[in-house]
Amino acid sequence: MKIINILSTVVTGTLLTTLLACSKQNRDFLYEDNMLAVTVKGYNASNETLAIKLDTFAVTDAAPGKFDATRGCIIPAGQSTLQLSIMETGTGKTVMNKTLKKEDSPANIEFFYFNGQVSKMPEIPAFENNKIKISYMFTPTVTKYAEPVDIVLGKYYFTPKVFEEITRIKNVKPNEFSAPVTIPTFSTTGQVYNGQPTAVLFLVYIYKAGTNEFYTAGSEYTWHATSTTAPKPAASTAASRVYIFEEAPVGNSMRFAKKLEL
Repeated sequence: MKIINILSTVVTGTLLTTLLACSKQNRDFLYEDNMLAVTVKGYNASNETLAIKLDTFAVTDAAPGKFDATRGCIIPAGQSTLQLSIMETGTGKTVMNKTLKKEDSPANIEFFYFNGQVSKMPEIPAFENNKIKISYMFTPTVTKYAEPVDIVLGKYYFTPKVFEEITRIKNVKPNEFSAPVTIPTFSTTGQVYNGQPTAVLFLVYIYKAGTNEFYTAGSEYTWHATSTTAPKPAASTAASRVYIFEEAPVGNSMRFAKKLEL
């Protein structure tokens, strides 16, 4: 009986030590004197799973897509910090290393991972009836265009073949998320322009910042009035979207490919 009691005490003590060392489930860890709590969340837009750790303790394995994990660990005696590390499991590439102190608790780490780069999470606009809300990241992978652009949302009237600007997102830097923009939904059929009935397309053009000149002007690539457009939702249906898109020309005519839609 004494041996059983001793074993029970040892096992219980071991379990308590393990639970206190690093806990995902018990939110009371936020109030432990030597506990460091961290929440890591965001979006993994790569094809790699991200291994997220506090020192040697696993926080989570973030597969492609959204992730949100909270972990609490006791800082061992003799230490004043814990190391948050994030790496690609398949390649071993280090994505982030960050030293966290007890004073940082509860720490909140939020990021967007895409094309091997860490950036701020994009602002996904709140859905609203009869509204189209869009934010963009433009990645000029072919032309390597490095200057800011204006992303212009508008209507293309087939009669008399004219593009009418609705609004624009100004000074969008390549490889960075733009501010969101909002326009009303509209029908693409039964439209009239200057008294003439006409079909309408919802198109998104990209101009050199502060101009009405296509950013491709001066390059080998031409702009097709109806086929060259950034990705966008249907004009007649309310939507809230974040798009990442890149250049995908067809011959010398510029086209774009959607890399991600949130």
